[in-house]
Amino acid sequence: MGKGNVTNVVFAGLGGQGVLKASDILSDAAFAAGFDVKKSEIHGMSQRGGSVTSDVRYGPEVFSPMVPIGESDFLVALDSTQITPAQHYLKEGGVLIAPDLLLKEGQDLDDLDQDPTTPITKRGFNVALVGVLSAYLDLPDANWREALHGNLPAKTHALNDEVFAIGRAIGLKRKQS
Repeated sequence: MGKGNVTNVVFAGLGGQGVLKASDILSDAAFAAGFDVKKSEIHGMSQRGGSVTSDVRYGPEVFSPMVPIGESDFLVALDSTQITPAQHYLKEGGVLIAPDLLLKEGQDLDDLDQDPTTPITKRGFNVALVGVLSAYLDLPDANWREALHGNLPAKTHALNDEVFAIGRAIGLKRKQS
């Protein structure tokens, strides 16, 4: 938890990667768990692959939707090129959740769709990173599932549940080490 029992999360990525969807999933899971939730977004040139960020703040009472510089408990980068531009939000001791946690050495996001060894695709990468994040947050599993299913098409629920679980397992392993 962050300052004053408010948890601060910044999502950063490129247009089309699902930054806003990932932040919607966290917001809905936290709200369903009974927290006050505030969210803000900066779209930039999202339709052209430009930078997109979304701040999510939740806790017993949240007054502002914007995460102050240097106070983010978590930075979830959906693209490694967005770590440096958003790093200043992460507080000292904060947790960076980056693509390299889910990618094999030398692999990039475009390679995921051709990799038969994982159900994680380029399109579902954001769900896997939210799964990693979930390992660090004390939100009930049922709230995560409800948020996933409420934000994603029914035909993708089984696959997204699997991808989320893979990310969560990686997050739990990382958290313990």
